[in-house]
Amino acid sequence: MLERSRPRSPLAMVILALVAEEPLHPYGMQQRIKARGKDRIANVARPNSVYQTINGLRRAGLINVRETYREESRPERTVYEITEAGREALQQWLLGMLSSTERSFADFPAALSFLPLLEPEAVVRQLEARARMLEERLAETDTSPLELPRLFLIEEEYVRTVTRADLEWVRSVIDDLRTGRLTWSEEWLEGFAEMAGHDRTD
Repeated sequence: MLERSRPRSPLAMVILALVAEEPLHPYGMQQRIKARGKDRIANVARPNSVYQTINGLRRAGLINVRETYREESRPERTVYEITEAGREALQQWLLGMLSSTERSFADFPAALSFLPLLEPEAVVRQLEARARMLEERLAETDTSPLELPRLFLIEEEYVRTVTRADLEWVRSVIDDLRTGRLTWSEEWLEGFAEMAGHDRTD
């Protein structure tokens, strides 16, 4: 049975929300996801991601096949509709995700926890690359072509705020590394380890 407190992926929630509006075929889902900018919150980079998610939702009983048809010179298309169980699950997902502060285990904090294994100069180069990518992402959200009320772009506002904060923090760490306010060396690490060892035995 599908866990109702949260979807298996943001894409599952997006697809379920789309078919809650009206029955759709996969190509229509993909077009709507891109047109509404939902590809910024759900990963549709893999060609089969939408189809795999649809299959998962079907197995869970959250969507059903409404009809299958073929237009002239076009491939056969299957239209999906939401079930009552799907509507209930979507409501529970949305309500649960809005209040949840569930801890996520992202790559970036994990890498930060092992900075002493790298040279400070190498860290600066990688953080500069991260800063450039964050700048590009911020520019994309700042130039959204969608002219919609705030209600329909609230996730863009959140992503923009988080991205800006991430960028400002990364820039501050880069500055600290460049000026030497944050630095380390093999000698410093050995001295710190020796001092920490003495503290534990005292």
